[in-house]
Amino acid sequence: MLKISTAPHLNAPQSTQSIMRDVIIALIPAGIVSVCVFGLSALIVILTSVAGCVAIEYFACKKLLHCPPTTWDLSAIVTGLLLAYNLPAGFPIWMTLIGCLVAVGLTKMTYGGIGKNIFNPALAGRVFLFISFPVEMTTWPRPHLFDFMNTDMQTGATTLGILKHLDAETSATALTHGSTSEQLPDYLNMFIGNIGGSLGEISTLALLLGFIYMLYRKIISWHIPVYYVGTFFVLTSIHWLITQSPQAEILTHLLSGGLMLGAIFMATDYTTSPMSKQGRIIFAVGCGILTYIIRFYSPYPEGVSFAILIMNGFVPLIDKISVPRVFGVRRKQW
Repeated sequence: MLKISTAPHLNAPQSTQSIMRDVIIALIPAGIVSVCVFGLSALIVILTSVAGCVAIEYFACKKLLHCPPTTWDLSAIVTGLLLAYNLPAGFPIWMTLIGCLVAVGLTKMTYGGIGKNIFNPALAGRVFLFISFPVEMTTWPRPHLFDFMNTDMQTGATTLGILKHLDAETSATALTHGSTSEQLPDYLNMFIGNIGGSLGEISTLALLLGFIYMLYRKIISWHIPVYYVGTFFVLTSIHWLITQSPQAEILTHLLSGGLMLGAIFMATDYTTSPMSKQGRIIFAVGCGILTYIIRFYSPYPEGVSFAILIMNGFVPLIDKISVPRVFGVRRKQW
C-alpha cells in the first residue's frame, strides 16, 4: 500500500526507533551517575517516570485515539527518562505520574502523538510540576556518592540556589573563608556530578559523553548545543566583567543547573526545534538569551526549562523566516 505523508520526503537508513534507541543510550551515563550519587531513590523516580509515560501513551493510543500503539518507537521511554532527569531524587511517585500525564497525555498525545506536538513534553511536565508542587520540586537530597542504600533524606540547596541568594559581599566571604552554612562545591565535583540537583543535570561529564555519542551517530548536529551554551557563556562573561559579582561566576553557571541537559537533549528535539541550520542557530541564541535573563533577573535560580518552552512557541515563525530560498525563486518581501 502506498502511504502518502506530508513533506519533506527524506530517505535515510535511520528509523524513529533507532534514533530513540541511540538517545536512550546517550542518556544512560547521566542515569548511572544519578543512581551512584542519590541511591535507590533516584532509580525509583526513573523507573516510575518511564513506566508512567509508556503506560499513558499506550492507553491514549488504544482507548482515546483508537490507533495502533506507538510505544514500540521508544519515544515514550525517552520522554520518561528526560522527565525523570528533571526531577529531584525521592520525588513522590504519585506526583511523578502526574508529570507523566501532563508530558505524554496532554503535551504529546493531544496533538496526535510523536512529531506533532508543539512543546517539548518532558519540559512541559517538569514546568507543570514546578508550578503545582514548588516545595517538592525544590527539595534537593544531599549527594551521597556510591552509598546506594542511603536513607538519610537530609536536604540542601543546589549550586545555583546558593549563588542566587548570596549578595556580592557574602558570596565573596563564602568563597574565600567558607563562612556560610551552604558551600559552593568545587569544579571537579560539579563536573563529575557529586552535587545536589535534578537527577540528570548534576554530571557535566556524563552529559558530554552522551553528546559525543549522539554526534558520532549523527542523531543531532552541534549547532543548537554550541550556540545555546556559547550565547549564555558570552552574556554571563560580559555580566561578570561589568559587575565583578561572584554571582556571575562563569564556570559555576556552566557546570551546574540544567544548561547542559537542556542544550544537548531537549533543545535538540526534532519536533520542537527548527528544521534549517539558520533556524537552529536563531533558536539556540534565543534560548541562551532567555536563560541568561531568567537566571540573573528573575526570582528563579534556573531558567532553562522556561527558555526552551518559550522558544518552542516561536519555532513555526523561525522556520518560516529561515527556510532556504529555492534556486530560481524570488525571496518574498516582508
